Parts: sequence; structure tokens; C-alpha cells
Amino acid sequence: MSSQSRRPVVHMLEQFAKSDPLSFHVPGHKNGNLTGLPEAVRGMMSWDVTELPGLDDLHAPEGPIREAQELLAAAYGAHRSFFLINGSTAGNLAMILAACRPGDRVIVQRNAHKSIFNGLVLAGARPVYVDPAWDAETRSPGHAEAELIREAIEMYPEAKAVILTNPTYYGKVSPHLSNIADICHDAGIPLLVDEAHGAHFRIGAPFPEPSLAQGADVVVQSAHKTLPAMTMASFLHVAHGSLLDAQRIDYYLGMLQSSSPSYPMMASLDDARHYIATFTEEDVKAFLDYRKTLIMGLDEVKGLSVIRPDDPLKLLLRADGHSGNSLAEALAHQGVHTELSDPYQTLLVLPLLKKGQDVHLGETLAAAARAVKSLGPGKEAKELDEPFSQPAVTAADGPPAVQPGNSTEWIDFRESEGRLSAASVIPYPPGIPLLLPEEPITREKIRTLHHYLAAGTAFQGTHRLHIQQILVSRQSPEA
Repeated sequence: MSSQSRRPVVHMLEQFAKSDPLSFHVPGHKNGNLTGLPEAVRGMMSWDVTELPGLDDLHAPEGPIREAQELLAAAYGAHRSFFLINGSTAGNLAMILAACRPGDRVIVQRNAHKSIFNGLVLAGARPVYVDPAWDAETRSPGHAEAELIREAIEMYPEAKAVILTNPTYYGKVSPHLSNIADICHDAGIPLLVDEAHGAHFRIGAPFPEPSLAQGADVVVQSAHKTLPAMTMASFLHVAHGSLLDAQRIDYYLGMLQSSSPSYPMMASLDDARHYIATFTEEDVKAFLDYRKTLIMGLDEVKGLSVIRPDDPLKLLLRADGHSGNSLAEALAHQGVHTELSDPYQTLLVLPLLKKGQDVHLGETLAAAARAVKSLGPGKEAKELDEPFSQPAVTAADGPPAVQPGNSTEWIDFRESEGRLSAASVIPYPPGIPLLLPEEPITREKIRTLHHYLAAGTAFQGTHRLHIQQILVSRQSPEA
């Protein structure tokens, strides 16, 4: 195996560009010569090539791309790893399609990414939803507990997979993952993990333990979220001894990924793997020193609170008496752009710095102080109630697909008990779907929905809750 210091795809494209080739092939910008884009972009376009002799092929790799993916697998301790140039979405779809067939049951954590639900629709799978626990520290949905997963498997032993998300967007890590992996494997069921926000966990302490090391069979990571990779650039890893065949995943990736893959993006993935695989103890110390200094400076800003979730790369900021949305807007006015905000906080994704890299610490802290000052005095903050409990395990009759047209109807939600939801209804916060397509509507869900509406909660999804209506499937004649 080649050393992790190598970047085979980067080297391949670098050498090709230096040869000053004449282009009589696609893409039509002809090595950037015909584009009207600025020079900063035009210079990169000499690497934006196609499957020419010597440049290998992502869908049948035999040279530098194959070597780069083998280096990736070695770096993450995987049996096999894949470059994803259509984002983690493609990886989530591929692992679901590889795990199940139409009509199969799949156990899934309710606060999953939309690509997971889309994968269930494409696979024609029937989901069994497991509710996550509420995380009071981050005021957001957390993780499914091991005993709920065990209960779901006992209720539906025919399930073909368990799908979890770890870590959460807010940087909370599941304390149950290793136990859940054992429960799944004892039942002969693969554990699939959307680890979009955990590609950097490979570094080790002080970062959390990766899902792959805790027994997950397949893990998907968004390299672009926390590593220095281009947007959409992602990884998929298949574990040694995985209960899901890597060949099946490869088969579906061949369908889902573009037949004209981006070479700059593959170079970006090659470089991101090199970056994380060569992260040293000195680099870890440099990052921690930066983080410590940043937090100390933020703590000194009057009216600002800093919450430190499990992942050291994430920080949550709260401004006394102000919403997270207002804080994020004030920071943006000062040139500091955050990852997301909600009614209570705004989320920072810190740079995964190495020793000697520029951090702009003074500029960041000064901007944060100006932003909080610009907000002025805040209103009395209202404590967040923990969301109403929902049934721990809920099965849907079919895939979570909205059925348009004559198969659905709008009705008063207060009269919907016993009907099947035809769309998603998601109170935000907390962001856990209350209703998903093809899921039975229970008295408890109606009561919870009424509670949220009375509290003035905002909703995402497809609904007409301003006139008390939700979308349901039309009843069959025999109903």
C-alpha cells in the first residue's frame, strides 16, 4: 500500500495539465480556454477533464483513482471505500437500495436527513420509525436509545437494516452506537450510519470515536462539511465483515453517480483524505489551542453564552434575550457567517486547523462583540419546554412518499385519527417529524399537534395548519 503522503489523483491531474494538452474532447470549455469566468475559476478548469487515456475512470478504476480509494479505505480502517461526487445523498441512497427491496421493513431514526427518506421511497421500503431522545444541552433532537432499537427489532424481526444518524447536526454523539451495533448484528441486521458531520472523527481523541470503529456496517461522510473538500465531495466506507455486500453498493453507485464525474472533485477528495490522514499530534494541539482561545474570547462578550457539544469542531452561541436567528443575522452583518440558526442559538463549524495555519482570531472576536452589542437589550428569554413524547416505535404502511392528485385529500387534523398521513408535518423546533407519509395518525399525535399550534410553533413540510388542515390518503372503499 502506498504511503498516506501520496495524492495519486492530484498528481495525475497536475502532470496532465503540465503537458499542455490540445482538447478535441468534452467538456466544451476546452481546458478553460473558452470560458468567460474569472481567472480564479478558469485556472482550475485545466483539471476539469474526462476519461482520457491515463486519467482512469471512477466507475471502473484501475490506476490513480483506484489507488486513491484504497488509500482512503486504509486511512479509515474500512474494507472498501468509495469517492462520492454526488454528495452524501448518493451514498445514503446507494446503501439503502443495496440493503432492501420493495416492501421490506427498515428501522430508521426519525430525525434523519431527507436523503434517507428519499432512499426509502426509491427502494419502496416500509419504514419503522424510532424516536430520538430530546437533548436538553443543545435544545435539539438527539439519538435513538439502544433499548428502543432492540424493541423495534423484536417487533419487526424481518427488518433488513437499521439506519441511524451520528453525530447530529449540532455535534451530539450517540452514546449507544456500539451497543446498537451489537444488537443489530445479533439479529443479523446491518447497521447503516449517516455520519455526514463526522469525517474528521478519524483523527481520534479529543474527537469522538467514528461509527465505523463502533461496529457500523456502512458509513457515509460528507468530506466537504468538516474536511477541506469541495462542496458535494463525500466518502462511503464499508466495514470489514460488513453484513452488506460492497459489490451491491458499488452497483447502485454506478447508477446514482454521474457518468461524467468531476475530476476536480475527485482531486479534492484525494487531498481531503491526505489532509486528515497526515494530521499530527502537533496539529491537534494547534487546533485545541485555537479553540480554547476562541472560547475564552467569546466568553468575555457580555450577553453571549457558548455551548460546547461532544464534537470539538462545533460550538453553539446564544445571545441573552435574543433568538439564534437574530444573532446569526447580526454576525453576518459583521462578516461572520454561521452554519445554521434556530430560535435559540446559532451553530459554528470551526476550521479544522493544522499547525501554522491562519485563524483570524482577533478579527472574529471583535466582530462577535460588535454583533452582540448591535442587538441591544433583549427580552426575557422563555425556557424551552421539552417536546411531548411520541410513541417510541411507529411503523408506516408504505414508503414515505407524498402521493399527489386524487389519492389524497385535505381534512381537519382534529378529525384525522386512524387515517394515513400523506405528507410530512415537522414542528421546528425541535425538527423531529411529527407526521410522515404513509404513517398512521394517532390520538397522541393529534394532541401533540394541537399543543404545538397553541404554543405558536412554526412548521415545515406540506400542510395547511393556518386553517387546521393536513394532507391524508383517501380512504379505500372498504375502509
